[in-house]
Amino acid sequence: MTARTIRIGVIGCGFYAQNHLNAWRDLAADGAVLAAVCDLDPAKARSAGEMFGVSWHTDVQAMLDAGPLDAVDIVTRQDTHRAIAEAAIARGVSTIVQKPFAPTWEDATAIVEAADKAGVWLAVHENFRYQAPLRAVRKAIDSGAIGEPNWARIAFRTGFDVYRTQPYFYDEERFVIADVGVHVLDVARFLLGDVARISCETQRRNPRVKGEDTATMMLRHESGAVSLVECTYESRRADDPFPETMLEIEGDRGSIVVSRGCRMKLTSDGEASETDIGTPLLPWTSHPWHVSQEGALGACRHFLDCLQRGVPAETRGADNLKTYALVDAAYRAAAEHRSVAPESWRA
Repeated sequence: MTARTIRIGVIGCGFYAQNHLNAWRDLAADGAVLAAVCDLDPAKARSAGEMFGVSWHTDVQAMLDAGPLDAVDIVTRQDTHRAIAEAAIARGVSTIVQKPFAPTWEDATAIVEAADKAGVWLAVHENFRYQAPLRAVRKAIDSGAIGEPNWARIAFRTGFDVYRTQPYFYDEERFVIADVGVHVLDVARFLLGDVARISCETQRRNPRVKGEDTATMMLRHESGAVSLVECTYESRRADDPFPETMLEIEGDRGSIVVSRGCRMKLTSDGEASETDIGTPLLPWTSHPWHVSQEGALGACRHFLDCLQRGVPAETRGADNLKTYALVDAAYRAAAEHRSVAPESWRA
């Protein structure tokens, strides 16, 4: 049976959007049709349109008018997400929003409410959990090899110069937690379940940035498990693992340790084995970005499958509010020097 064709418009043609564009093109055999691109910058829009052989626009409404589109993939700065998402939802177009979902809780919930009211499919592009190494970890947990997970350390620590391609990071008031911490917190939920409370210490180690560039968080999960979640752009080490997520997970039967180079050491009932859980480079991926780039492809593949089957995505809008609430709770915990229960204060 031939898979249903899904026509997709990508909004935003900047640095990271190139991964989305290549991902949708790679999924053509599975039913994805990259139909249009849009960017406020005419040069970026035209370049992407010509490179991928699709129509290009500088106005979202004009792109939606030109249609027909089954879905839009919004890869723009977060302060634009609500207006663009609401425009697409108003047209009944399925909507994918790049993380962070929106600048504020009010904006994020407004997008979810608009989609719910209109009956429109909505997902958030939290691509870390779709990376091959993290799917392999989830599969190992599901196999029962380590028993019930009860402790974890999940770390994204790098000194890679993220400012070179994204200089606006210098001026972000809420920085590392909102930018990459949201991904790592989502991974903690993905691997250990929802969170009962969170505590957080932040640091500003680079004097040029306005917001925090380092965060150390401790989570108590509803299952009783405890996880330490770390993120920083100020780590200085010769073997920088960027952009890989390092982790250790312990259970009552064993443990999982993921180290640099996408190596997973699995210990189960005293027996250990080591596996390469990475993937080969694609024609459009390159070191050191390949893990992140492949995660974008994994996310798009998941969204395409869900759209074709008419089912919610793992990172559907309503579920992603739980991750967004954790981000807000982390900032509040740091400011008030106490642990915060995200669902209770957001409710």
